[in-house]
Amino acid sequence: MRSIGISAIVFVCIFGASLLGMLLRSALPEHHLSSDSKDAVKVGIGLVGTMAALVLGLLVASAKGNYDSQGAALTQLSANVVMLDRMLAHYGPETKEIRDLLRRVVNGLIDSVWSKSGSGSAPAAGNEILYEKIQELSPKDDRQRALQGQASSIAISAGQTRWLMYEEGAASVSMPLLVVLVLWLSLILGSYGLFAPLNCTVITSMCICALAVSAAIFLILEMYSPFSGMIQLSSAPLRAALAHLGQ
Repeated sequence: MRSIGISAIVFVCIFGASLLGMLLRSALPEHHLSSDSKDAVKVGIGLVGTMAALVLGLLVASAKGNYDSQGAALTQLSANVVMLDRMLAHYGPETKEIRDLLRRVVNGLIDSVWSKSGSGSAPAAGNEILYEKIQELSPKDDRQRALQGQASSIAISAGQTRWLMYEEGAASVSMPLLVVLVLWLSLILGSYGLFAPLNCTVITSMCICALAVSAAIFLILEMYSPFSGMIQLSSAPLRAALAHLGQ
């Protein structure tokens, strides 16, 4: 998986920087490791650490916003599907073919969205055919005419929501921003390693820190792929809607 690979690279970069800092410690003159030098480095690294925290928070907020937006769109789409089916059911038995088509469209949507490619595949033409079928209906009275208009509006809304999910699914984390963040974090851990003794406790601590950061990057990348991966959105809303179709 792409997110696992990138997270592994982040871990290697950050942990490697901390080990490099520990190795440089033995090569530097003693006066470079004095308390005054340490205080000066701490001031600079404190500034870098603040900027890194802001960028990391920005990436998390952006990824979470994308994830929540896709979840809301999925819920809205599920509600539109059920409402469209009920409008067609109230219209009359002549909409049976359209309702069967709606069920096939929803089944195909579930298969395509929760496939290996996630929402990367463009929406099929089923929704457009559905809208055309609704427009071809011949209302016999004002009641059916009103139901046809409502069904058409819901079909359009469902199509817009599906395209919105597709377009938002193409969003991804800003790689330049991620690269800069990893460089800053590597610099921070490297500076800590520069003034830390080379022993198992310190190495373990640095390893845990690098692992925590890479896990955060992993979660950010996963939230940009809400229909695949380990924390994907559930298909339960659409499946629940599918269970109510045709009733």
